Amino acid sequence: MIFYNDDYTTKWFVVHVLEQFFHMNETTATAFMMAVHEQGKGCAGIYTRDVAETKASQIMDYARELQMPLMVTAEPDEDDGS
Repeated sequence: MIFYNDDYTTKWFVVHVLEQFFHMNETTATAFMMAVHEQGKGCAGIYTRDVAETKASQIMDYARELQMPLMVTAEPDEDDGS
């Protein structure tokens, strides 16, 4: 699960999503959010394809409901030969 930095989604919303969908505590979620903010993107977790695609879809639907332009994608692991 890849999170991408943008200049519009609030930091608090990204932390909230990480807590809600990835069960991170506030400290871990905040550190990950800051890393994504500084590096442009970051991997929040590795899942099977079906789980990753479902989770990405749920997060994107949730973000749209709250009018946040958050971008999250499910991408294959670079080491899996895909």
